[in-house]
Amino acid sequence: MSRTVAAIVASIAGLVMVLTAFVQPLEFLGSAVVDWFNVLAAIAFVLGGANLLKMNLMKISAREAGWGYSAVTLAAFLLTLAVGILKVGVHPDALHPNVAFSGDKEAVGAPFWWLYEYAMSPITSTLFALLAFYVASAAFRAFRAKNTAAILLLGTAFIVLLGRVYVGVLITSWIPADNAWVAWLRLENLSSIIMSVFNNAGTRAMMIGIAIGVAATSLKILVGLDRSYLGQGD
Repeated sequence: MSRTVAAIVASIAGLVMVLTAFVQPLEFLGSAVVDWFNVLAAIAFVLGGANLLKMNLMKISAREAGWGYSAVTLAAFLLTLAVGILKVGVHPDALHPNVAFSGDKEAVGAPFWWLYEYAMSPITSTLFALLAFYVASAAFRAFRAKNTAAILLLGTAFIVLLGRVYVGVLITSWIPADNAWVAWLRLENLSSIIMSVFNNAGTRAMMIGIAIGVAATSLKILVGLDRSYLGQGD
């Protein structure tokens, strides 16, 4: 019964949002649905935070493998939550010099700014730096000339890579750049052609396929044929 009611509510909300895009007098209904979504999203954030606390506290209390990471996660979560909820700003504030930390909470020097500049940004940069090594390792394993498609992939990848670095430009520097008939053979130009023509064509085809898939899935949800988003149970 609960799954049926939830499916009906989701279908009605989806239909309302579709209608508001075509029927202007119904825009107030769309605004109401967006407000309901914001309320539900806030509740979902609270539930997600509670679940994060529960799972990590259980891991710490049981001294499971990697419980130290859970402790760091909880400390970072609680610190960021406290800074956000208490709206801790810079100190002192020109308008309220006698009130501690009453300044702009997003200004340079505020606790939130410190968390972003000295915690979030370095961690993100480190993760992206590590990701580069993983991508290089995966490319080394994947780029094997086993068949025609693999040979094309390998050759194209090398052309694009060499065309983006100085070594690639140096290799084909002997080709005259002012001759339109052969200038495209220079690696930097060939790399640009591959990225702007073939890569764009493939990207657009993928985006069209994704859009069709999203439309089909949305239609199935609206008519109640797909209820996988409700999970299992009655």
